Amino acid sequence: MVHADLHVHTTNSDGTLTIDAVPDAAHDAGVTAVAITDHDRLHPALDAPVTVRDDITVIHGIELRVDTGPQRVDLLGYGVHSTDALTAECDRIQRDRRDRGRRIIDRVEARLGVSLPLEPRPGLGRPHIARAITAHPDTDYDTMDAVFDSLIGNDGPCFVARDVPDFETGVDLLTDACGLVGLAHPLRYDDPQHALALCAALDAVEAHYPYDRPVGTAPDDGAALVADAIDTHDLIPTGGTDAHDHTLGTAGLDRDAYAAVRTRLAD
Repeated sequence: MVHADLHVHTTNSDGTLTIDAVPDAAHDAGVTAVAITDHDRLHPALDAPVTVRDDITVIHGIELRVDTGPQRVDLLGYGVHSTDALTAECDRIQRDRRDRGRRIIDRVEARLGVSLPLEPRPGLGRPHIARAITAHPDTDYDTMDAVFDSLIGNDGPCFVARDVPDFETGVDLLTDACGLVGLAHPLRYDDPQHALALCAALDAVEAHYPYDRPVGTAPDDGAALVADAIDTHDLIPTGGTDAHDHTLGTAGLDRDAYAAVRTRLAD
């Protein structure tokens, strides 16, 4: 049974769940602890590393994309106490997100001959653009997957890359600001083995995750690779749904596994 869902997005980035709705969603899922891990952005409503809302433990987290050279990966920071350096970098990334969003919207509108009811802003992500495209009456796209596959995915004609920090900078920023830093969804990358090797510089790795949503192609022995990384680098296993809607508890940690995270954040 999932006790803690440690990968949840809100409307502060590209989720549809508001921070005020998190406790109800957690209660509905039977989850008692949730980590808010918005993309490249701290949640302004969370003013402490760990709080309690309506009997739900809410961990202030962040998902930060970084560039390793061979590929880009996502880091998860848990138990955030904001630092000037992390805040400044998040602000820079959000300015880049806004500018990148404008460029993607312009490309989509020119290609499809439509006007999207969407304004570039901090926190804007490709899912927002995909939702606007599927909702538009003059487009033929009825699923977000189709939009990504044909238009705005990494190889799509309307894709625009983001300017992200390098791996070392990201690790330093999160280590200074967070109680626990880990690698997100290691089997979703094009080169999972390379991604897992990065764990030598981290505290944790996401071991419980809905891997039926791959970005790359996970190897047949993917679970064994993650288990080996945990053993080799003495990592704390984490896990979560990577929720972008109101459904929590699809993946995560049971009570015993969460105890290690809770202890680390209490240090």
